[in-house]
Amino acid sequence: MSGCPFHSITSSTPPATVHSVEEELAFLNEAHPTTALPDRLAAIRAALASGLPAPLSADELTWAGRIAWRNHSRCIGRLYWKSLQVRDHRHLDTADALIESLREHLTLAQGEGMIRSILTVFAPAERTGGPAPRIWNQQLCAYAGYRQRDGQILGDPKNAALTELALALGWQPPATPSRFDLLPWIISGRDGRPKLFTLPAGFVREVPLRHPALPWFEQLGLRWYAVPAISDMIFHAAGTDFPAAPFNGWFMGTEIGARDLADETRYHQLPVIAEKLGLDRSHPSTLWKDRALIELNAAVLHSFEREGVKLVDHHTASNEFMKFCEREQRAGRAVSARWDWIVPPLSPATTEVFHTPMQEFSATPNFLARPAAGPAPAAEHAAGRG
Repeated sequence: MSGCPFHSITSSTPPATVHSVEEELAFLNEAHPTTALPDRLAAIRAALASGLPAPLSADELTWAGRIAWRNHSRCIGRLYWKSLQVRDHRHLDTADALIESLREHLTLAQGEGMIRSILTVFAPAERTGGPAPRIWNQQLCAYAGYRQRDGQILGDPKNAALTELALALGWQPPATPSRFDLLPWIISGRDGRPKLFTLPAGFVREVPLRHPALPWFEQLGLRWYAVPAISDMIFHAAGTDFPAAPFNGWFMGTEIGARDLADETRYHQLPVIAEKLGLDRSHPSTLWKDRALIELNAAVLHSFEREGVKLVDHHTASNEFMKFCEREQRAGRAVSARWDWIVPPLSPATTEVFHTPMQEFSATPNFLARPAAGPAPAAEHAAGRG
């Protein structure tokens, strides 16, 4: 196959984002026996017609969350969609209540290293377009990016804007800032007032990086958090948006080793590792980046395994995605997938997904992108709150 399978798709039209009521509620066919479905459809249709959120039962919400994961075109790990644990916290709509629930979420997800896939759903808007709780962080775990006077960033440049927002809202970082300072949570309830919560020391499980054969690697002082808990996407189900609905799976090694720590716009560690390896960096043709990248990813895989924290390598993840596609085909369902998100960033041509044509289309329920957080009013500060 020549060219990129994703870009070989003839249609360049982006997926539609508006679905009919019939499409929005079709997932309920999987949640209900035939005899119960008509009454539930009538109740939900009536609520939507009145501008109210869908009155889904807890079981229906669980089905919606699992199917949203199954539908999400940018996730390679969908083989395990049925294992998603959905926490129905739609009764919570204040910052304090969300903070306590998020602490429970992360504790359950970390699971002594055996990462559990969890979605927690908080209150939607009471009426279409009304105020709803919000989590301002992109992920529940993330490292600060401090802008220095010379324009350089200490820490993760991806989080520089959120770091500046946290500081403006009164966050007190460590006396000696470092490259791996965990950001506080910025949470707002229906009142729209953000509240800061500084994460207690040791609350977030982190993995210090070591290499199985390079003793000096540990001296680089690299680390990463155990759980990728996405918190800035909208969970959309049954015609209803849930703006505060954090969810997590577990990491694929290359997310950390080939992107977070390797990208020039992130931690940019390849030149440092290449220097320690004694590689010739005089020209790209020496493949110094490739060799450094391999060792960085080997360290990530080794370290997570050593610490007993669940992680998947990109070859296994690729095989699991193909198995997922096979199962969906047997079930009579098409798979929406973005080639440039599914294909791993390390040795892609060695994985089957690289050679697989894919097409992205709109499906519901799903997880949708949300505009980045903007300026916020003054916040309350709940530093170290128990």
